[in-house]
Amino acid sequence: MSLIKTPVKGMPEKLPNDMALREHVIRKIKDTYKKFGFMLIETPIVEHIENLTSKQGGENEKLIFKILKRGEKLENSTGDDLCDCGLRYDLTLPLSRFYANNKDNLPVPFKSLQIGESFRADRPQKGRFRQFTQCDIDVLGDETYLAEIELISATANMLEELNIIGIKVRVNDRAILRALAQNCNFPEEQWDTIFIILDKLDKIGIDGVKSQLLELGLDADATTKYCKMFENISQNVDCKTYLEQNNIQIDGSVVEKLSNIIASAQKLVGKDCKIVFDPTLVRGMSYYTGPIFEIELESYNLSVAGGGRYDEMVGKFCSQKVCACGFSIGLERILSVISENNLIKLDNGNATAFLISKDVCIEKVQQIFEKANEMRKQGQTVLVSPRKNNAKFQKEMLQKAGYSTIVDVYND
Repeated sequence: MSLIKTPVKGMPEKLPNDMALREHVIRKIKDTYKKFGFMLIETPIVEHIENLTSKQGGENEKLIFKILKRGEKLENSTGDDLCDCGLRYDLTLPLSRFYANNKDNLPVPFKSLQIGESFRADRPQKGRFRQFTQCDIDVLGDETYLAEIELISATANMLEELNIIGIKVRVNDRAILRALAQNCNFPEEQWDTIFIILDKLDKIGIDGVKSQLLELGLDADATTKYCKMFENISQNVDCKTYLEQNNIQIDGSVVEKLSNIIASAQKLVGKDCKIVFDPTLVRGMSYYTGPIFEIELESYNLSVAGGGRYDEMVGKFCSQKVCACGFSIGLERILSVISENNLIKLDNGNATAFLISKDVCIEKVQQIFEKANEMRKQGQTVLVSPRKNNAKFQKEMLQKAGYSTIVDVYND
């Protein structure tokens, strides 16, 4: 049987030109976030299965790539006990474990920057992969809304550095979502399921949301009341006005905090970035406890980043509460936007290629290698390669790869 040359679906391959753009964008991301004081860390892609299935990851817990036990442990296992670890589905849960394990050696608050692969056993489609790179920034140990303001402004600035405009930041609070559900007398044990359904609003519409809520066995009148709160919402409505219009009672500090986050962050971003209150914003992860946010690119109708406050997750790994807030950026989606719209043109510099004919003497070959090394010491990119029979095609490919100078080498 012949081997399969194509990759597993949803596991993308990256050609040299793709990698050049990717590395450029990652450098921009790192440089921008480091200016805000974020510090680079790394966590393993493999996590304990107990952590991955701890009811923190919402729908993503259904998409775990599980890893079987090895050796005797596997032979002695049955049923649900076959796996002891799995591939991480995001960077937030591993960060929480990392912080709990290393907090004594980290500053407070700790501003973390992670760039790494995540895995979800999802159905591959445009903009959705089984393996994908996430760029996360998080602030741990800060209970104030300064963290949210900086996360939003830093990420908006980063996108502007990548020539991305038309940025819209949608902001909400899990406390508001809970207050809306409570106002309709929905059972508290069903709130997370209700929020997951509401999160599908953009895909299935308000009628679809209503239908799925009724399938849960919720009261019809209460469901109608709930859905009406998400119809005909003004794009410029503020949090306080929206809650008053719907007669929602909520702690005033929630409204004040969210209003301050939106107003303060708006002053710190460019004119092409809008920050708005959106009561339909859910974010699928059940670990969020407070403000949540999502960035969409209006010109491309695409969400590229999201996050929020998760004050209870780190405490599950240690015996103390650690306030935390983070933003996750989908690198693959950002790269797609940049590539498809030519937002960044890479400067390959004056790269040189020496193509050596097959009959060239060894002395000449040595001279070319010595010359190439001298050029490299001066900071130039130099390729030394055999000259192929189809030199025209070879040169075309080199030019596409950024080699502006191509030298054919023959015997004198």
